[in-house]
Amino acid sequence: MNRRNKKFAAALEQIPEKPLQLQEAIPLVQKVRYAKFDETIEIAMRLGVNPKHADQMVRGTVVLPHGLGRNTRVLVIATGEKQKEAQDAGADVVGGEDMVEKIQGGWMDFEAVVATPDMMRAVGKLGKVLGPRGLMPNPKIGTVTFEVAKAVKEIKAGKVEFRVDKSGIIHAPIGKSSFASEQLIENAEALVTSVVKAKPTAAKGKYLKSVTVSSTMGPGVKVDEVSAEAVHA
Repeated sequence: MNRRNKKFAAALEQIPEKPLQLQEAIPLVQKVRYAKFDETIEIAMRLGVNPKHADQMVRGTVVLPHGLGRNTRVLVIATGEKQKEAQDAGADVVGGEDMVEKIQGGWMDFEAVVATPDMMRAVGKLGKVLGPRGLMPNPKIGTVTFEVAKAVKEIKAGKVEFRVDKSGIIHAPIGKSSFASEQLIENAEALVTSVVKAKPTAAKGKYLKSVTVSSTMGPGVKVDEVSAEAVHA
């Protein structure tokens, strides 16, 4: 057994089999972490939906109250005064159709994209490049908008997009391991509340089937899904 596996096994031994309250699980994840870098703390929620059906797709965004502890590089594709508005709001890169050509040429030095509706004819050419990476601007999550300043500020403040994957699970970051436990708990509660609010009317039976919190390298800690869902009540 190598050193990393030994550390993982040692961390795993400290985790009880029974699910914990969210307020207990997050401090435990921080306690058992062993990596030397500032890990991301993540939450995984298994939902009682079938994502193959369009009316059971769960997708949305939430601005975490304490952000993510990192600066997200935002690209804005717009024209005219909207470019200046984006720059003033703190966008890292701003441009028009030249940005579309640059991305087609292989440039990908950004982590979020905001586009104005009038630019979507050009941006649409990037579907095969941005789509698989989850970077394609979409009006449903507020990244296709004329309110570019608002969109940029929300992303910079820690806006997180969540989307159920093919296996019915949502994976999302809630902050860094260096955060205070209370900050991570509040971020997690905000995320869970938004996911519960996004429950499709077509979803029947138990919605929140399981919840797990973990650090980048550490083992997962099971969270009592009933108590997690009660956060929304």
